[in-house]
This record gives sequence, C-alpha cells and structure tokens, in this order.
Amino acid sequence: MSTSARMLRLLSLLQTHRYWPGAELSERLEVSPRTLRRDIDRLRELGYAVDAVRGVAGGYQLRAGGQLPPLLLDDDEAVAIGVALRTAASGAVAGAEEITLGALTKVIALMPPRLRHRMDALRSQTDGAPWSGGPAVDATVLTALAQACRDDEPVAFDYTTRDGTASRRRVEPHRLVSLGLRWYLVAWDRDRQDWRSFRVDRVSEVTPSGQRFRPRELPGGDAVAFVQSGIRSMAQRYDVRLRIALPADVVEAEVGRWATVTPDGDGCRVHLPTDSLAWPLLVLARLDADFIVDDPPELRAAIASAAERFARAVPQT
Repeated sequence: MSTSARMLRLLSLLQTHRYWPGAELSERLEVSPRTLRRDIDRLRELGYAVDAVRGVAGGYQLRAGGQLPPLLLDDDEAVAIGVALRTAASGAVAGAEEITLGALTKVIALMPPRLRHRMDALRSQTDGAPWSGGPAVDATVLTALAQACRDDEPVAFDYTTRDGTASRRRVEPHRLVSLGLRWYLVAWDRDRQDWRSFRVDRVSEVTPSGQRFRPRELPGGDAVAFVQSGIRSMAQRYDVRLRIALPADVVEAEVGRWATVTPDGDGCRVHLPTDSLAWPLLVLARLDADFIVDDPPELRAAIASAAERFARAVPQT
C-alpha cells in the first residue's frame, strides 16, 4: 500500500471518531507502530486534531478541531450530502439558500459522473419535503450557473419560455435568486441587449464559454427586487385580495416576497397576483387565522370545496 493510500485509509478509520488502540491501527494498516506515529503526525500537520494516549494500551482518536480540515467521504456519503444540500438550497431552510448553493457547487464540481447520476436518480425517486412542490431543478444546471456567476463567465443554454417557446440564449450571468420555491437567474442577455431573469427549471444544456466578462451594474443593484418586479409585471390569471385577522408583519413573513401586505386595523389586507389558487389556499391554511376573501370568486369556491372535503374526513359523532 502506497503512503498516500495508507494515509487515506488511516483518515477513513479515524473519522469514525471512535478510540483506536495503536496496535489495532498498526495491524489494519500493516505498518509498524513507528510508521503509524509518523502518519499521525502528518495528519496533524494537515489540520486534523488527533489525540494520543501513550503506553501499552495507548491509542488514537480524532476530535473536532478549531478549523474544518478536508473530509474523506465514500460514495454513499457524498451522494447523501449532495442530496441534503440540494434540498436545503431549494428553500427548505429559510435564509440558507445562497450559502447552501455555494457548498453544493463545490460538492458537485468534485463528483465523478457516476455519483452525479446517482444523486439525480435519488432526488427523482424521493418525495418532496412538506410544503414544497416547486418545479424540479437539475442540480448540474444549477451548479453550472452558480459557477458562471462566481467566475464572471458567459454561458449559453436552451430556454423554454412561459408559453412553451424554445430558444438558445447567450448571457452574462449576474446572480441566482431563490423565491417561492423557484430559482431564477438574473443575467444580461447578449442577443437582446438587456437584463433578463430566467426560471432555472426551464434551463437546460448549459455551455460555458471559457471566457470572462466585465460585470455590468444591475439596475437598482438588487437582484431579488429585479426578479420580483419582473414577476409582478407579468399578467396573472387571478388577482387575489384578502383580509386576514393577523398583524401585517406576521403575514408578510409568510408571503411578503410575493404579495403586497398593508395594515388594516388589527389585521391586514393582502394583494396576491397568482396563476394558481393552490398557493393562496396553502398560505391561508398555514396562517391559521380568520380571513375574508374579497376576490376572486374562484378562490371562494375553491375554499368551499376544500372545506367540504376536509369535513368529510372528520368522523361524525
């Protein structure tokens, strides 16, 4: 066994964080106690905090250090971490999307193709977390766009618009934005010579250019506000208006990114343009407060239908 292979094997054993008698480690690695001590010293130089107990019954144990050293993961562990990071990046953990995406980008970049396929297969065969339901985003596409934003690298990709029109786009990526269980790419469209936001779930076949561009200044400077403005300017199927018996800040924490919330006495008024009534139904169920639907009539009908269905599920006494 080569020195590098032996070091990786030693690290893999120590990362179980159990106490290892020196004699047992020497036997597993097929080395002398003196060679084992040298290998332990090399790990310490790399930043791994390895405690040692001297004597006949002495041994070694890895403990948490002040800094996070490199980790050694087997295939199953790498896939599990990738799937967990992707779930968090989808918005399951509020406020952690951008940080998690950075970590996911690094993990995906180091994965061989076979592990990327396993991760995507596991994701596709796993039900979403409660209150999820956002469109599926290809992990490779997401991380490729994140890397392009980071490196100021122009990319080209296939894009399908809202009405189903397919085209090839050439853009200068600026920022990824997570809103309402969807990912958006804010970028300068080179062919249209203007800023655009793209739904990442509608992006495929990302091709890096291998070049660099000088970043432009985004109008307003806020990528989230840019995406929100674009969404609000689009014609929506329903114009939902509600009165909810909760303080405005409580409701805004739930829907503020997608709706306009204004105080109204002890409660608030909510204006929520949407293409689907499923979202306002979900919001009202989560808020658990009295409310009045001012518009549209279709939402009142959907609530009545849902109420009847839930009532039928409750045993009558």
